[in-house]
Amino acid sequence: MAPTLSAPVRWLLTTFLGVYRALALFWLRLRSSAGQEEPGQSLEDAAASKRVVRGTAWDEFCDTLKASGAALLAPGAPTDAFNQAEGYRYLARLARAGLENFLECADVEAPSLTSIANGMRPAPIKLGADSPDNLYEHATIDGTREYIVQGERGGVAYLGFGTQCGSYGGKGGLATVDYIEADALHYDDNQRRRFTLMLSCERPKDARNWLRLKPEPREAMFIVRQTFGDRANESAAHVTISLRGGHGVPAPLTAKKLEQSLQGAGVLVAGASMMFARWAHEFQAHTNELPLFDVERSNKAGGDPNIRYYHSYWRLDQAQALRIHVRPPPCRAWNFQLNNHWMESLDYRYHPVHTNNALACADQTDHRAFTIIVSHTNPNADGAFCGNWISTVGHKCGTMCFRFIAPEVPDAELPHPTIAVVPLSVVMGV
Repeated sequence: MAPTLSAPVRWLLTTFLGVYRALALFWLRLRSSAGQEEPGQSLEDAAASKRVVRGTAWDEFCDTLKASGAALLAPGAPTDAFNQAEGYRYLARLARAGLENFLECADVEAPSLTSIANGMRPAPIKLGADSPDNLYEHATIDGTREYIVQGERGGVAYLGFGTQCGSYGGKGGLATVDYIEADALHYDDNQRRRFTLMLSCERPKDARNWLRLKPEPREAMFIVRQTFGDRANESAAHVTISLRGGHGVPAPLTAKKLEQSLQGAGVLVAGASMMFARWAHEFQAHTNELPLFDVERSNKAGGDPNIRYYHSYWRLDQAQALRIHVRPPPCRAWNFQLNNHWMESLDYRYHPVHTNNALACADQTDHRAFTIIVSHTNPNADGAFCGNWISTVGHKCGTMCFRFIAPEVPDAELPHPTIAVVPLSVVMGV
């Protein structure tokens, strides 16, 4: 159980710490004004040092986190205690994601793969209708350096690698530079299990597999995309990245790096939460429908250009169900998932909150068609199959997403899913 404090004790503690910090910072400012700056620093580094020492960088980070709570009061946001609690947990998860990605795992000398969204870890992080079928990882790298990627293929249905230039919200806009799928790799063994991949501006002579980097801007990213069909029976690929010729030791932390990392983390929390709060509100205009999401808007938000998304909102009372019919086009894969209002996927570690082409049971009368039932209780509990059940996990409303991954038909010919609100008793044939 988390430790708790009574209101009077909490007030005394925060007051004491606040007064102590104010006095300590006042003394530090006096020392700084007396010429305590580090010798040989650039003006930019000296300014960052002052802002860190004086607590300004930390204060601004905390102020950004506090202001990000506005997303929980955006138009259309549910204000009951259950959804608000999930909302604040969501902001806390984003803060953790920001610190992990921008502070802890952002050293170009010793890169490491991490993910902004990963619902399978013991402490999940979710945002933007994160797909239960995906594991997306990335490493922050320097576009002017050479890196070695080594890995084992595993049994995941789809595996791909890419390089991007730029950074979140920075110069370059994370534009894709190069991409290769695992099936196109030259493997290090006859069993096609182990592989080596080089990342650099110019192709090394000894590179059997190579992805191009751009030297400008120097900020760059390496991405790994894994998509599972049946996650319980598919093993993930294991991938590592290292600087070629490097020692694998992170560079010492600087005040400038700390300040930039805190700013990046704060921008992620405030920016992502407000953007997806706005999306959730817009989706409420077509509640319990599944219209095709604007492709251009999806791409600008970082969506996969090979996927066609159907984003929307759902709302059901206890006696209702959503019945979805779909006859997918020829495509690499498809899936459907249920999210809470904040566009976090529901907990797919423990509950049936999504399905896909590998998991779903086809209709008896048409083996290329599928029926999905969203409801609070299991319509198949008595043994008769009524459809692929998606649990609401105690939620009464939220967002939802249907995906066609790499469909082989033009957008104008996509067979859109059909959806209807029906009494649960009708679904169960009562």
